[in-house]
Amino acid sequence: METVRQSAGATQAPEVRPCPECGTEVTVQASYVTWCAACDWNVDPGAPDPERGRLAKVRRRLAARHGEQLAEEIERGAGGAGRGGPDRSTVLAFGLALLVHGLTVGLFLAAVVLIIGGWHTGIQPVLGVLLLVAVVVLLPRPGRAPSGPVVLHRADAPGLFGLIDEVGAAVGTPGVHAVVVDASFNAWVSAYGYRGRRVMCLGLGLWEILTPQERVALLGHELGHFANGDIRSSFLMNGALRSLAEWHAVLGTVNRGILVDWFLNALTFLPRWTVYGMIRLLDGLTMRASQRAEYLADTGSARAGSSGAALTLLDRLLVGDAVEAHLRRESMAAARAGGGSGGREVREAAERELWERLAARIDSVPESEYERLRRVSARRGHSVDDTHPPTHLRRRCLASADPQPALVVCDDSRARAVADELAPARADVARRVIRDYAG
Repeated sequence: METVRQSAGATQAPEVRPCPECGTEVTVQASYVTWCAACDWNVDPGAPDPERGRLAKVRRRLAARHGEQLAEEIERGAGGAGRGGPDRSTVLAFGLALLVHGLTVGLFLAAVVLIIGGWHTGIQPVLGVLLLVAVVVLLPRPGRAPSGPVVLHRADAPGLFGLIDEVGAAVGTPGVHAVVVDASFNAWVSAYGYRGRRVMCLGLGLWEILTPQERVALLGHELGHFANGDIRSSFLMNGALRSLAEWHAVLGTVNRGILVDWFLNALTFLPRWTVYGMIRLLDGLTMRASQRAEYLADTGSARAGSSGAALTLLDRLLVGDAVEAHLRRESMAAARAGGGSGGREVREAAERELWERLAARIDSVPESEYERLRRVSARRGHSVDDTHPPTHLRRRCLASADPQPALVVCDDSRARAVADELAPARADVARRVIRDYAG
């Protein structure tokens, strides 16, 4: 496993104190939580995670349950994450998705009947038009063409696309047609248009803190979703989930404290809970397959970038709050300097140095802090989102598997070439961060 680099400027020996719980010597480091690795004293002094909505909490519990079951199967060598072919749950899920779309078709037919058959009444065509508006909102549609601060195509960054193609070949799938670059601490892939063209998003908040080999592992994970599939991202299933989410939002309770709200809530009670039940049912039927897809994508990450890079990539996912805080501080510092003499020069310098300063900040995080974050992750069940397996389970599965060497190596010269191609995008996104993150 790769180790986290220590800050080159750290010359003063850290202070050592006894743990107040067990007496073990603990290291005190400025800017980091003091905790005890022997007894976990003060390992998680932060505030509890914010309350989630009903659906988010249910999905998090489902993801944790299925994630744990699959992790145990993988560690036993039972192949739980590698079985292919649709199972009964998947068939039932697609049947339910077809039912959802069938309801949309029914609304369309009802709208046509109201408009054509009731034209002489005056009111029926109005109701028909309202139903048509609902149908337009609920219809499944292909993903939109990529948009964002910067959208790159093959001619804009041949080295980057060549790296993506090589990683895709390593995990068994073609590359992408476009790359969106933004400031987020994230990366994702999707398809757009009726031809199913592929797009990848690279958030510089994540990309810039990774080593070249960790970036290969990141590309391997994202492209692994194309190679292995996820039924929740299929056109049919994603459209059904989106339609149900729209209905759930429209039928949500209204609480303005007036009598008409009580009437509306009573009127929508049954359809609202019917929609909620269908969402719960679809989540229950698809969550295990979705978890399996994530574990398989992690396998692609290790295959492309090496097991060590895939493991440290998962560790980097735990410092997202530190990345966001650093970017806000940089933006606020530039905003404060903007009103004084030389403010423009300060802002321009902040934009030029933003990503290098971010990388240096995260490089200075000591290994003891990563270990603390790993333990907090396991305690709180940290995951990338409500449908991902808990990060500590993903890490545990990778660590228990046989080590894999990298099939794709990104050496220094290749990393510099890709960085040169991304330089205009980095500058553009840095300007937006400095301008917007201070609020």
